[in-house]
Amino acid sequence: MDLRKVKKLIELAEEAGLAELEVTSGDESVRIALARPMAGPSDVVADVPPRVVARAPASVAKATWVPAPMAGTFYQAPNPGAEPFVRVGDAVQTGEVLCIIESMKMMHEIKAPVDGLIVDILVADGEPISTSDRLFELS
Repeated sequence: MDLRKVKKLIELAEEAGLAELEVTSGDESVRIALARPMAGPSDVVADVPPRVVARAPASVAKATWVPAPMAGTFYQAPNPGAEPFVRVGDAVQTGEVLCIIESMKMMHEIKAPVDGLIVDILVADGEPISTSDRLFELS
């Protein structure tokens, strides 16, 4: 791929605030990963207004958002036809597998950062996701 094209892609990724960009054209492929600070456990807690969600407490004052650590494809189950790792209303413990992200032909388990209750699953099974997309809401 032409160096000018690569430089232009880097500029576009920086302007858009992207952490990662992958472009494939014919036999050529380029992946650009820009250094961005990743959200730590204390960065993923945000104030949200109270709302009612199936099997969740009616007075949700704080929520933990589980972001995607990488771009890829979101999967709720370990393989097609299997039961999902978690469902809305499930209680989870720190380190419990919530989903799998397929990225660069590798499967990456995404684990719960804190103990909590699954309030919402924000991505559909098999859906492509970007780095930092919100995947789950925990309370």
